[in-house]
Amino acid sequence: MPGPRRLPSRSELDVWRDFIETTEVLRTQIGGRLQHDTGLSTGDYSVLLALSEAPDRRLRSSELAAGVGWERSRLSHHLARMERRDLITREGHATDSRGAVVVLAPAGAAAFQAATVPHLRAVRELFVDALTPAQLAAAGEIATALRRHLDSSA
Repeated sequence: MPGPRRLPSRSELDVWRDFIETTEVLRTQIGGRLQHDTGLSTGDYSVLLALSEAPDRRLRSSELAAGVGWERSRLSHHLARMERRDLITREGHATDSRGAVVVLAPAGAAAFQAATVPHLRAVRELFVDALTPAQLAAAGEIATALRRHLDSSA
């Protein structure tokens, strides 16, 4: 039986807390700018991005949920709101009566296209411009290491 796991030190916890709090402030500010500048939420943008990159601008609901990292129930509620705004449509799956296919609607494609430059400008101003090239490279390395670790422990 393995021994007890070592807990983080005070300095490690300080780094963890600073990382989490700063990330949350960054996400809130970028999301606020996106909403203010374009009328899209970060959830809307994530869904529209995934659909815009998908073959034929359509994905099964399960693939879309996995792609944006949401539970299927959360995605379903969000898609209903997006469908009411004519950003997406949902169709039955040709071979699976239980599955739905989410399709990027013309209004959704236009909204995504209009939002891209303001969103990328906010990413530049709030994230990229705050870091030196070396810090940006280190941030990329940290993100990759964390993702690998999380994927291997899942």
